[in-house]
Amino acid sequence: MSQTTVSTADLERLQRKIGYRFKRLALLKQALTHKSFSKTNNERLEFMGDAVLGYLVGNMLYQHYPDVQEDALSLMRAQLVRGKTLAQVAGQIDLSEHLLLGVGELRSGGRQRASILADALEAVIGAVHEDGGIEHAQRLVHQLFSDLTLGLDAESLKDAKTRLQELLQGNGLDLPVYTVEEVSGADHQRQYTVKCEAESLNLMAVAKESSRRAAEKASAHEVLILALAQQQASGSAKHKTRARSKHTVQTKGAGEDDV
Repeated sequence: MSQTTVSTADLERLQRKIGYRFKRLALLKQALTHKSFSKTNNERLEFMGDAVLGYLVGNMLYQHYPDVQEDALSLMRAQLVRGKTLAQVAGQIDLSEHLLLGVGELRSGGRQRASILADALEAVIGAVHEDGGIEHAQRLVHQLFSDLTLGLDAESLKDAKTRLQELLQGNGLDLPVYTVEEVSGADHQRQYTVKCEAESLNLMAVAKESSRRAAEKASAHEVLILALAQQQASGSAKHKTRARSKHTVQTKGAGEDDV
């Protein structure tokens, strides 16, 4: 069933969940309106929310991690404001229930699409900022993201492409090559098949995802696992060789003493 408006009860419930009551309720309605539904939609509020969220999350990380350097803080922030994380946070406040989507988006599962949920969450944050100012936006971001900022490890947050590149560069090897093997599906359900190949290690993996970037990361992840296993096996073999060599030297030494 197509939803053509957001009821007052729905808006009241959402305001309770986010802990903020709008003075201009039209801003909240706009934040929930996808471009497929109306020309008056949430894109401008999303733009504002993206900037506000990046600043506030960055500030939280700066306060929580006084000894962490800029590059690591940037990785942490990227993890927290990426689409997947935002969609998960949107799920915690049941944002999908309140979205206004066009018929096409509804039929194609747009209400659960991560990109739409992430954009809507940013738009809601932008709406709170425009309605109540930075302090109220800060309270909302703290409410939604404070738990996520704890216990982050910058090294483990590096995506597979970055980690694979660093592994190869650290060993003086050529960088991996990514090739799009196939693009299939309708426009709103596009699937990309990408091959990641580390020729210097004779390793290769193929992955299929809904975006080229995601497919590159997934294939890089598989190659990274293989490369780390290969590295571990090589290290283990070298350790055994050194142990055998040491044992041989000790045995020869003992024999010479007995003569």
